Amino acid sequence: MKTRHFLLALLASATLMATGQAAAQQQRPIRLVVPYAAGGPIDVTARMLAERVKDSLGTVIIDNKPGAGGNIGADIVAKAAPDGLTIGIAATATHAVNPWLYSKIPFNAATDFAPITQIVRVPNVLVMNAETAQRLKINSVADLIRYAKANPAKLNYGSGGNGSAGHLAGELFKKQAGIFALHIPYNGGNPAQLALLSGQVDFNFDNLATAAPNIRSGKLKAIAVTTLQRSSAMPELPPVADTLKGFSIDTWWGLVAPAGTPHDVVVKLNQAFVAALNAPETKTRFATLLAEPVANSPEQFGAFMKSELSKYEAVVKATGARVD
Repeated sequence: MKTRHFLLALLASATLMATGQAAAQQQRPIRLVVPYAAGGPIDVTARMLAERVKDSLGTVIIDNKPGAGGNIGADIVAKAAPDGLTIGIAATATHAVNPWLYSKIPFNAATDFAPITQIVRVPNVLVMNAETAQRLKINSVADLIRYAKANPAKLNYGSGGNGSAGHLAGELFKKQAGIFALHIPYNGGNPAQLALLSGQVDFNFDNLATAAPNIRSGKLKAIAVTTLQRSSAMPELPPVADTLKGFSIDTWWGLVAPAGTPHDVVVKLNQAFVAALNAPETKTRFATLLAEPVANSPEQFGAFMKSELSKYEAVVKATGARVD
């Protein structure tokens, strides 16, 4: 009898221990890896969402891991345990451009990640330092091309790093326009914009969310948007495609987990973040960044990333851009 009571007590203790471990596991914070520097629009939107999913997912800690065009942070996510406790940002650069731009990349963008949901779509904009644009009498894409052709090798442009959307947009612009401008990569979008504001570089292809405050203040001159159509955020700006037919470089980012993350965990993450994206407060706050929330299913986001990966293979090869 004593043996039986002992075994029952042992079983109860084991059950309590397992329950406690499960509860502790659930209470552990989620790590959201942002493969870019703090302060940029990707970081800002990630922090907004982390705050909004507290009630459904618990604490979400933002971990900025910039470098190598986003590859360092993306690789951390790819190699993390597939338990739902490490997720990350997938962006145009990391999951559509870099696989074709870099000769070696430490992860497979097509197979090493489990899509959760897209987060946002943001127009890009061709901007110049306002004083530089006035001095060089550049008010349009045609003016910029005309000046570059008349003054070969005098222009340069900055970007948030090798492999960033800004870098690729610049290379595609140069190729289609038949001009040369020296590319100067920076470690993130903010340093690149500071370089433009200080006159260290002549023009950038930036996302509208980052550039808008300085455009409105008159420090930057917006020349054109890089979407095929005008943006509702600044409808007065023509598309680059009005001058260079077919020119289109979009910026997007979303959430992914490591491949192998259980389906039910991915669904739980998707539901929480989609609810956060659809909240009126989120839409209002994103609008201040000139960003359009995009909430979709893991399957939809996966199909979208696959199509973008295929699209940018052709774009990168057309530019001849390469990072070794």
